[in-house]
Amino acid sequence: MARLFGTDGVRGLANGPVITAELALSVSVAAARVLGRAGAQSHRPKAVVGRDPRASGEFLSAAVIAGLASAGVDVYDAGVLPTPAVAYLTADSGADFGVMLSASHNPMPDNGIKFFAQGGHKLPDEVEDRIEAAMGEDWVRPTGPDVGRVVPMVDGHTRYLAHLLRVLPNRLDGLTVVVDGAHGAASAVSPEAFRLAGAEVVEIGASPDGLNINDGYGSTHLGPLRRAVVEAGADLGIAHDGDADRCLAVDATGADVDGDQIMAILALALKERGGLAADTLVTTVMSNLGLLQAMGREGVAVVQTAVGDRYVLETMRERGHSLGGEQSGHVIFLDHGTTGDGVLTGLMLAARMAETGRSLADLAAVMTRLPQVLVNVPGVDTARADTDPELLAAVSAEQESLAESGRVLLRRSGTEPLVRVMVEAQTAERAQGVAERLAEVVRDRLGR
Repeated sequence: MARLFGTDGVRGLANGPVITAELALSVSVAAARVLGRAGAQSHRPKAVVGRDPRASGEFLSAAVIAGLASAGVDVYDAGVLPTPAVAYLTADSGADFGVMLSASHNPMPDNGIKFFAQGGHKLPDEVEDRIEAAMGEDWVRPTGPDVGRVVPMVDGHTRYLAHLLRVLPNRLDGLTVVVDGAHGAASAVSPEAFRLAGAEVVEIGASPDGLNINDGYGSTHLGPLRRAVVEAGADLGIAHDGDADRCLAVDATGADVDGDQIMAILALALKERGGLAADTLVTTVMSNLGLLQAMGREGVAVVQTAVGDRYVLETMRERGHSLGGEQSGHVIFLDHGTTGDGVLTGLMLAARMAETGRSLADLAAVMTRLPQVLVNVPGVDTARADTDPELLAAVSAEQESLAESGRVLLRRSGTEPLVRVMVEAQTAERAQGVAERLAEVVRDRLGR
């Protein structure tokens, strides 16, 4: 039987085979018994529940809340808020755990359920496995005064806003920012945060109706943001995904600024203020070689992890680092939060512009993105990708030919039955050629 939890909670088609009201009820009861158990001896367990504005989130959050309350957990219903807001409020309210209903950047028909432990931290695999195991166990239902109570967290929005503004190093007066909320969870809070910080704000993708989340707007559809920035003569544009745990940007000319460039800018800002722990940035192996080269020139060490913001976060916590993230725009400020926070990232990026008086294009020029080509090879025996001698020899030979001016990464997908071949080189043509040659070797050596 396949594991219920994926790399970021349980996710799939809402009201489809997996993400049903019945599943939401069952998994929330199990989570209440596993995550609420630690505090149950000294107090009544409490949980914060939030969601993005998907239509399916209405019935799924109702099922989650019902399951938690039926298991004796008092529930703070935070309503529609970004994922990082729910994580923050879980910690700030002293709750035993939190629940977020969202499918992030996925299209509207999907949805998902993810849990935060006490303090707002993501759950390790072993705790998720305990929750899944508990779903099939008998349990004693509380009755009478022992059932949980449900109250709206009416101040969740303002508490999260206060947190964002409190950690901002300086105001944004004089900047004009276009904010694209992806018709998602940050549609209200992100523009408000920028305005309260002093910026002039133009809003797009900020009219969620439950059906339009991520539909042509947000971090996976930057076209509208590029046009809006140029038309408004804005200094920058900020794009979130559906649950606002990521942020991508656009400079005043309409050029994209990806997560690697954002991390480079913010790492140097923190280093200058003495806030970059051990002068180290944590990224995944998919970050562009240009980021590694730039950080090397600037005296910033780079630690790389497996792909996934959870692995970035685990490494940051284990080693005490303060800044990390992914090329996709998940950026974690561990001194201020426990997960990627797209609103905070955008604010910090704009704050660096206001502080220095430099344009985003000028700041982003600290690194040069090498052309990157990714080829997916399906239908092969992925188990042998790390051990086949001829394939490993081919990878080594191509890497040697690129020397320090390029990079080869071959890895098994964690979510699909395929092998990914990623190549960076000085030119797109060179990268494409190397990637295609290696993809052919993968097919020849690992073909079923």
